[in-house]
Amino acid sequence: MVLVDEHAHAWSPETARARIREGLAGPTAGVAAGRTQANLIAVPADWAYDVLLFCTRNPQPCPVLDVTDAGSWTTVLAEGADLRTDLPRYRVWRDGELVDEPTDVRAHWREDLVSFLIGCSFTFEWALARAGVPIRHVEQGRNVPMYVTTRACRPAGRLRGPLVVSMRPVPPEHLAAAVRETRRFPAVHGGPVHCGDPSVLGIGDLGRPDFGDPVECAPDDIPVFWACGVTPQAAVAASRPPFAITHAPGRMFLTDVLDEQYRVA
Repeated sequence: MVLVDEHAHAWSPETARARIREGLAGPTAGVAAGRTQANLIAVPADWAYDVLLFCTRNPQPCPVLDVTDAGSWTTVLAEGADLRTDLPRYRVWRDGELVDEPTDVRAHWREDLVSFLIGCSFTFEWALARAGVPIRHVEQGRNVPMYVTTRACRPAGRLRGPLVVSMRPVPPEHLAAAVRETRRFPAVHGGPVHCGDPSVLGIGDLGRPDFGDPVECAPDDIPVFWACGVTPQAAVAASRPPFAITHAPGRMFLTDVLDEQYRVA
């Protein structure tokens, strides 16, 4: 399901966030091209250190772009934005159980919540496209497929859980470019964690992702897997904090930051 109309790639992040507040609730891949997208996890202040330590110990799936003060719903990444209303869809967790998926979390917001904005691999897709690498889920108007793996993240405090990955099929002739270009974006997951046989990650069927949509692959495509910012949600489910708010997978926060600012030589 696509988020908006065919011109969404040309929207400014301000326009995209305004349209989201008006009710658009689909995936954000390809929206406001050239602007950084971010994952969200908000937890009570007494769990914030655990999340920060988890991110520090697992920087590839959890690269932190910003951390808010307790109770704040603003971020330096997007002037005037509201983290309670400006994502297409949220997930609300209680004791590790998913209890709601609203499009506005003002009714759930708490004054002790600390929000973490974490890098998203949608950010480097412009670089893939510029290098000639096809992006199948964007071509097909689908959400990127995401999978829970059998690789454990390094535990931190009260948090533990498995690595979650996103998958993009890449033709063999474009594989080197896909690896090279994404390695230049360490703040938004960087290079792949695995290329090829999905069973190495404990993934039994690419046609049945845990999050997102299945994507049609060309006959010679190689499945390429990147660490994914849904990993903290898997940690929430495994570790069962009393309360958390996250983004819905593939439905990201659109920042004002240019993707190019996170690119390293």
